[in-house]
Amino acid sequence: MIPVEEALRRVCAAVTPLPAEQVGLSEALGRVLTSDLAARRTQPPNAVSAMDGYAVRAADVAQLPAGLKVIGAVPAGAAFEGSVGPGEAVRIFTGAAVPDGADAIVIQENTESGTEAGKGTVKVVDGHAPPGHYIRPAGLDFSEGDVLLNAGRVLTARDIGLCASMNLPWLAVRRKPRIALLATGDEIVMPGDPVGSHQIISSNALAVASFIAASGGTSTDLGIAPDSADALRAMAEGAHGADMLVTFGGASVGDHDLVQNVLGDIGLEVDFWKIAMRPGKPLIFGHIGPTLLLGLPGNPVSAVVCAAIFLGPALRVMLGIHGDAPPPRTARLGNDLGENDERQDYLRATLALGPDGAPTATVFEKQDSSVFSGLAHADCLVVRAPFAAPAKAGESVTIIPLSGGILSI
Repeated sequence: MIPVEEALRRVCAAVTPLPAEQVGLSEALGRVLTSDLAARRTQPPNAVSAMDGYAVRAADVAQLPAGLKVIGAVPAGAAFEGSVGPGEAVRIFTGAAVPDGADAIVIQENTESGTEAGKGTVKVVDGHAPPGHYIRPAGLDFSEGDVLLNAGRVLTARDIGLCASMNLPWLAVRRKPRIALLATGDEIVMPGDPVGSHQIISSNALAVASFIAASGGTSTDLGIAPDSADALRAMAEGAHGADMLVTFGGASVGDHDLVQNVLGDIGLEVDFWKIAMRPGKPLIFGHIGPTLLLGLPGNPVSAVVCAAIFLGPALRVMLGIHGDAPPPRTARLGNDLGENDERQDYLRATLALGPDGAPTATVFEKQDSSVFSGLAHADCLVVRAPFAAPAKAGESVTIIPLSGGILSI
């Protein structure tokens, strides 16, 4: 068995960032930029009014009340062709370009007006309007050529809005990783299919497919391969063109654990097999030609935890996501734990705030790798190093938070 850290290092070292592709802005949510983005225009392109009111010369309203001649009106999206002179004002609306000659905006609430259709007079009776008052200068947000988003950024809804303001209808983003999924074993069937009394419902592929989608990739389910060398070999061929093949089950040493031997016939080269972790010891990593292979255990908790620990970081590398994974977090133990053996442990636990506001992780009694309900209801994984000494409630432990039912590391 090799340590988790060494296994993770080997997995990430075998992965390279994927090439770029062009996508429309409306399709870019959650995608990863491959280049820095510079604005194609200045925002706002002109000085504009921040309020409904009157564009004036600040000097004309230094003493109040002040009567001004209204020489026109300008709505948003239009421009006033003239210039504001001494004793003059232009009716203006939010977002409209400030006319030449004006250097302040008087809000309409501070005026008394007899104007109709932009003609007449206005009396400024209240308020203070120094130069620049309620004017948004050109380039207040950004200027043409400003780099506002950098390569490696995962685009959020806010970023999409910013790109639109920057006048960027198309973006270069990292291609989504293509992951092929292949479950194995006569004992599993798909949800809703006829199920025998000694069979179980397949959950691994669906859970990991959801994890892949949430992590920025796309998956293809190749189905369930029966315990037949020919069937497994034929179905694995469906991974041609994928960046990685993820198998479930068949990675251990039983008579029906066929993955290593059978896939060796089609070129599987194993980098490592078996990791000093619980759950998830019988994990295979290697490649079949250009396609990486991650052979996950068949027990559902083992499969999903291993996907989070190894597949998640691999996807980050493929996507070129900058920055390290979130740093480890700590919490206080809510219950006593015994000593650990030679494997690194990932214990399912709830997470709640104690009376003093400190996070407290209470480990579930059932930690069997087949208990999916415990993983679904857990808030975090408590990580225990190999040969860890017994721990008492109240001691600090490292945790991996679980978010929205999807593991995040």
